[in-house]
Amino acid sequence: MRPRRPKEAPSEDLFRARLSNQLDLRHPLIRLAGLIDWESFETEFGSLYHETLGRPGKPTRLMVGLTYLKHSYNLSDEQVCERWLENPYWQFFCGFDYLQHRLPIEPSSLTRWRERIGASGMERLLAATIDAALAAGVAKPASLTRVTIDTTVQPKAIAFPTDSRLYHRGREILVRLAGKHGIRLRQSYHRLGKRALRLANRYAHARQMRRARREIKRLKTFLGRVARDVGRKIADRAELAPHFAEPLARVARLLAQQKTDHAKLYALHAPEVECLAKGKAHKRYEFGVKVSVAATNREGLVLGMLALPGNPYDGRTLASALAQLERLTGSSIERGYVDRGYRGHGLDHRRVFISGQRRGITATIRRELRRRSAIEPVIGHMKTDGRLDRNFLAGTRGDAINALLCGAGYNLRLILNHLRRLLRALLLALAYQQCVVGTPV
Repeated sequence: MRPRRPKEAPSEDLFRARLSNQLDLRHPLIRLAGLIDWESFETEFGSLYHETLGRPGKPTRLMVGLTYLKHSYNLSDEQVCERWLENPYWQFFCGFDYLQHRLPIEPSSLTRWRERIGASGMERLLAATIDAALAAGVAKPASLTRVTIDTTVQPKAIAFPTDSRLYHRGREILVRLAGKHGIRLRQSYHRLGKRALRLANRYAHARQMRRARREIKRLKTFLGRVARDVGRKIADRAELAPHFAEPLARVARLLAQQKTDHAKLYALHAPEVECLAKGKAHKRYEFGVKVSVAATNREGLVLGMLALPGNPYDGRTLASALAQLERLTGSSIERGYVDRGYRGHGLDHRRVFISGQRRGITATIRRELRRRSAIEPVIGHMKTDGRLDRNFLAGTRGDAINALLCGAGYNLRLILNHLRRLLRALLLALAYQQCVVGTPV
């Protein structure tokens, strides 16, 4: 059912005081709450709920506010709910004018809300942060037409993939699933599998690769035997086929893949994970998904975050990245600055400028082109201070949602820092006026 707005409390409560009468209204978080158009979320997300059926949804401002706070302060769903209960400024930011002593939702409600809203709804959250940044003076409207675009890797929350661990994990999944549905296997290889995994890791650490490959082959044999045994046992039980279809398909893909294959399976619980090499000296390979990042050339405000499954060539992603920018900002992109990895993009060369380009460069374009590398610290802050360094959301849809929310969280941190600087400058000016000039404040 469509979410209901919180009931209006009486104008004067004998036993409770309003937060607006107790908190410092100059606090950056309170000022940020006044810059965000909360009514637009009610209008746009209301159509995703049924008008009459089901239980009323949680207040939209609460869910949006918790999502913003989570990615602004790099917290998990559980942590943001716990800190929300302790912080009255966070409660006021989410639309509550009286102090709450109980959690209004379970942390799992955030997961279901993200699934309901989807990537298109998260684009609306990112667009709202852009509008708030313009209202706060963080960026100028003219800056939205001159952007810098680059790609990075959003790693997935998986262990480093090795053949030994994948074979062992696949066998464990099938054995546990068989036990859950009452299937009696010929042998589970529980003891032998653990021993082979331990020996494979020891031999690999000691660089005894022939012995390590022998144990890895033994683990693969155990997995194949269990998979064939399960397939025989469920052949005449049609009701169990849907429960085993996906695990058996992934195990079959794991057993069939070769060293030279490109589309390998790197995690049984996340088959969408890809292996990407970005040429880093300290990290040769990263496992996740490629993400396109777009920011204003002058202020570094994030304007677009686009997940790119399939590890496409950078030049082929530029058109979709520019289309997302125009969709979120409502402005036509006049100049886009990219690195040399985007050569061969096939777009208008008077609109896109590549690092190191010499022809058709004016003094203004040359100055803006030198600022192209400023997007690197923007990406670094999203990975260090945000949640771009490790994505815990499932599936390709989770990749797109997490990337967009990382951009929204970065923009909110940028706005809060700007508001703090303004408040500090105001207080210093008032102190100077009182102490030096002698004028009472």
